Amino acid sequence: MSADFDEFSLLGEEAEAFGITVVSPPVVSRTSVTVADGTTLSALVWGTGRPQLTLLHGGGLNAHTWDSTLLELGVPAVAIDLPGHGDSDWRDDADYSPTTNAVAVTEVFDALAIGPQVLVGQSLGGLTAIAVAASRPDRVSGLVIIDVSPGLVTTGGNPVRAFLVGADSFESRDAIVDRALSFGIGPNRRAVERGVLLNTHDRDDGRVIFKHHLAQLSDESRTFDTDFSVLWPTLESVTAPIVLVRGQRGFLSDDVVAEFVARVPSARIVTVDSGHNVQEDIPVELAALLRTTLP
Repeated sequence: MSADFDEFSLLGEEAEAFGITVVSPPVVSRTSVTVADGTTLSALVWGTGRPQLTLLHGGGLNAHTWDSTLLELGVPAVAIDLPGHGDSDWRDDADYSPTTNAVAVTEVFDALAIGPQVLVGQSLGGLTAIAVAASRPDRVSGLVIIDVSPGLVTTGGNPVRAFLVGADSFESRDAIVDRALSFGIGPNRRAVERGVLLNTHDRDDGRVIFKHHLAQLSDESRTFDTDFSVLWPTLESVTAPIVLVRGQRGFLSDDVVAEFVARVPSARIVTVDSGHNVQEDIPVELAALLRTTLP
């Protein structure tokens, strides 16, 4: 990808693809925050008012995964690149566990004076959001968790995990698109092409690599097999209203959802016609749902 590529140049195409009416060009910019451990986190700031939402993406994605949802929603928001993803720094210790991510995210909250607001997280971002909401209840007025649960086991036939543990470089972006589609990722080819363009860069030798660190880690250093069940007490301590969004074709089985309901009986459970990446499959519908969580 060219160094002068405008990362916001695809917003119009995104809006058209999902039938989103944009009255005026969105005000969105990239900012960065250096946190206490010396690494820098990057974020997209949407709008000019006080953010009403902060959004955390899933493993292997980046802040642009929320573009269509935020175009439709049309409210001030912040979408953060988690550590090791997007334009945020990679960690030397390759620790991208939810609790470690949460420490960095809360520092971004402080630096940007974010809060209180609705915290939205999908997959790894949802688990990270749980830890943030528990540690900083003063900053979180509501918690929306998308297609993930502390009861989820990520070993075995998980398609995203299988996709991420593939090759660490590719001869072209088309090769990555073909591989993603073969794993059932993305609603259509053009949508996947946009996502790959925003989530890759060219290595010095001309090979294409992902922006996220996960694809570069050895099997021994990957953290996909983390026991997320340690987050149950953390989730149970959250005082903000909780919404769990479950994709019908996502990762949450009936048993996992039943456990969530039993442990967090006050939570609102919403099932949608989507795969795991709800924000990319049905962004307009997700925006409508998120609108109901705003003050």
